[in-house]
Amino acid sequence: MTQVVILGAGPAGLAAALELATRDCKVTVLEKQNCVGGNTASFNVAGIQVDYGSHRLHPASDPEVLKCIRNLLGSDLLERPRHGRIRLLGRWIHFPLRPLDLLLRLHPRFAAGVAFDMAKKLFPSKPVNGAETFATLLEKGLGGTICREFYFPYATKIWGLNPAEISPTQAEKRVSANSIGKMIRRLIPSKSRTGAANTKGIFYYPRKGFGQISESLCRAAIDNGAEVLLNLSISKIRSEDTRFRITVENGGELREIDADQIFSTIPITALCRLLDPPAPREVLDAAGALEFRAMILIYLVLEQDRFTEFDAHYFPETEFTFTRLSEPKNYSASQHPEGRTVLCAELPCSKSDDVWSKSDRELGELVKHGLSRAGLPVTCEISHVEIRRIPHAYPLYRVGYERPFETIDRWLDSVDGILTFGRQGLYAHDNTHHAMYMAQSAARCLRDDGTFDRDQWHRQREIFKSHRVED
Repeated sequence: MTQVVILGAGPAGLAAALELATRDCKVTVLEKQNCVGGNTASFNVAGIQVDYGSHRLHPASDPEVLKCIRNLLGSDLLERPRHGRIRLLGRWIHFPLRPLDLLLRLHPRFAAGVAFDMAKKLFPSKPVNGAETFATLLEKGLGGTICREFYFPYATKIWGLNPAEISPTQAEKRVSANSIGKMIRRLIPSKSRTGAANTKGIFYYPRKGFGQISESLCRAAIDNGAEVLLNLSISKIRSEDTRFRITVENGGELREIDADQIFSTIPITALCRLLDPPAPREVLDAAGALEFRAMILIYLVLEQDRFTEFDAHYFPETEFTFTRLSEPKNYSASQHPEGRTVLCAELPCSKSDDVWSKSDRELGELVKHGLSRAGLPVTCEISHVEIRRIPHAYPLYRVGYERPFETIDRWLDSVDGILTFGRQGLYAHDNTHHAMYMAQSAARCLRDDGTFDRDQWHRQREIFKSHRVED
């Protein structure tokens, strides 16, 4: 029986565990936290289930992934209307975009600028001088007005870089409507990959929080024979002939776990540093060159039923330090507890920034004052502020990141018995359904004799390149 050890109990690791556990494999999942789900977990704040920021399951999910989740959650997978807002030049615009709302609420200066940019596209444009970047790619597709007033300030806040310092891959992965034509087409209702009509204005959400997806995957994997071990810190992965010995630590006690195959969903940079014999110097140097953007999540507990009717507010303007505000009650349509709601503000940053070490009270005041400036004053008591800090929220695609990533990726691909995948494992911007698709693909590349089909995996990697983030 093939022994597979999976590093990380997020949706990618757990989806792979479930797929492998239904076959003739001995599956062990190792997780350093005390719960499953990683950054897609849910937890309780003041009696309300909240997520690590705003998470949704999109109708664009691969049909097999969506079927798997529906089978696990049943009636607990809710279909919800998308009902958010973007603050643009001091005005609130519905998101997803609606034609009539745009007509009535769009700032005249913005509308005139977009019209002018569209007219300019009728004439030949000047070629880009130098290498393509996030800035040049988007400006070529969307024009200066949309970039200047929305995408560029929002990108600067999320990634902490000037748009000219960001790789064009970022635009390809994170900006699905990267031309005015695509943006217009997104205003038109269409069918999803599953064939359901008018899916642009809906999303799917688990009744008990987004973490219910990972929790259900975990239970199903365990029911099929997998073992899931929590609170374990990995200190070394030692190669011994054709097998591996993984040293883990829990409460000061060391333990060794053997594996024929290792499926890793932890940050690709961390995986390189755990291997013994060590990775080549150029691989370790490349790992040091890759960067991750951190995130602070600020939860305000308000003593009122609802703050607004909207599930999420987006803040591209640089006068606000946070980028998005979500209200979990509006995701799950929960009415309980009465007289209380929670807001979650997302503040991207670097761990070296001063804001990373601010107190809970200071961060709560920062959000409260920002909401007042945005015309969304908190008028009731804030009974509690809770903070979560995520060191590895987003891979940071600085111009030139491709070279160190390819150095690591090429070397790991040559190591028999080790596979890296998922958001952290492939340094990829993706959604939960993308991570689960990767996991299912990885598990199906493991042959019945315990060997791994690298050629099939490389073909799947080409499909992953087409994945686009849904916001």
